[in-house]
Amino acid sequence: MTGDLMRAEIAEQPESLERLLRSAGITGPGGPAVGDGTASDGTAGVAGVATRVREAAPRFVLLAARGTSDHAALYAKYVVETTLGLPCGLVSTSVYTTYDARPDLTGVLWIAVSQSGGSPDLVESTRRARAAGALTVALTNTEASPLAAAAELHVDLLAGPERSVAATKTYTSSLLALWLLVRSWAGLGLEAARDLPRQVAEALTVDVGEVASRYRFVDKLVTTSRGYAYPTAREAALKLMETCYLSAHAYSGADLLHGPLAMVDQDRPVLAVVPDGPGGRALEPVLEALQERGADVCLVAPPSVADRVGSLTPGAASIALPEGLDEQLAPIVQIVPLQRLACAMAVGRGLDPDQPRGLLKVTKTT
Repeated sequence: MTGDLMRAEIAEQPESLERLLRSAGITGPGGPAVGDGTASDGTAGVAGVATRVREAAPRFVLLAARGTSDHAALYAKYVVETTLGLPCGLVSTSVYTTYDARPDLTGVLWIAVSQSGGSPDLVESTRRARAAGALTVALTNTEASPLAAAAELHVDLLAGPERSVAATKTYTSSLLALWLLVRSWAGLGLEAARDLPRQVAEALTVDVGEVASRYRFVDKLVTTSRGYAYPTAREAALKLMETCYLSAHAYSGADLLHGPLAMVDQDRPVLAVVPDGPGGRALEPVLEALQERGADVCLVAPPSVADRVGSLTPGAASIALPEGLDEQLAPIVQIVPLQRLACAMAVGRGLDPDQPRGLLKVTKTT
C-alpha cells in the first residue's frame, strides 16, 4: 500500500500556504511588513473581495460547504463571530435543493467553500442565494468551476492540483483564505500569518510514529477540542474514517460532557487537541473527566501546554505541536501531524489512503 500521493501533498503545504500569502502581499520572515491584503502581483486577490464585502456591509454570514470544506466553514464561523461580531450560520443546502425553500437573503453574505467547486447542491444553493439577494463568494481550488461561476465573487485557494482523494493541502489553504478574507474585511493586519509556512514545515517533522503504532488496530476513537481547534478535531476524525475505515466520533469538549462521555473507556482512545489559549483552558475539565473514565488519551499540543495539563492526564501519549502559535491561526498547523497520523495508520493497516474505498475526489451531492 502506498500513500505516496497523500504524503506528498501533506508535504506541499508550506509551499501552498506561502503562495496564498504572497497573493495577499505577505512575504516570509525578514520580508517587508505588508498587512493590507494587496497582492504583490498587482491583482486585488482576497483584498478585492474583502473590499466588496465591506462595501455591502452584510448583517449576517452564511457558510455553505460539505465534508472537509464544512470543517473549514466551521472554523470561519468562529473567526467571523469573534473578529467581526456578526452572527454566522452553517447552511443546510437541502433547504434550497430538496425542499425548494426561498428565504429572503437580503443583506446576507453567503460564502461557499469547496475544493473542487463541483458539488451540485453547493452550486444550486449558491445560485439561489444570489437570486434571493445575498452577496455570494465562492472559495475553490478550481477557478473555472461551476461554483465559481455561480457566485458573484471568487477566491482561488492556489493550492495546486490535489490528486489524493483525502484532502489535505486544500483544507489548510481554505482555512488561511477564510482567515485572510475576514481579517481583510475587518481592516485588520495580516502579519500574524507570515510565519505559518515555517510553522507548518516544523509540524511536518513531528514524530507521529509512536502514536500510529499505539492506535494501529483500534476500531473506534474520539476526537475533541474547544473553540478554534474544534474544527481540527472534526477534520482529524474525518481523515481517520476515510483512510483507516475506523469509527471516529468528533465532539466539542463541552458536548462530550453532555452524554457521549459515557461511551469513553480505556478501549476507546481520545485524541484531544489542546491549543495554547482560552480554548485549551476550556478543555481542561474535559481532560479531568476523561482521566476519571480511565480513557487512553493522546494530547495534541505544544510541549508547554502538554506539561501544564499533564497532571490531568498522567500517562497520556502526545503529539507535539510547535510553540508560540496564535490560537486563531493554530488550526492551520494543528491538523498537519494529524493528517500524517491518518496516513501512517492507514498504511500500517495495509490500506492505501490515496484511494479510499467507495470515495471519489469530487462528491456530487444534490
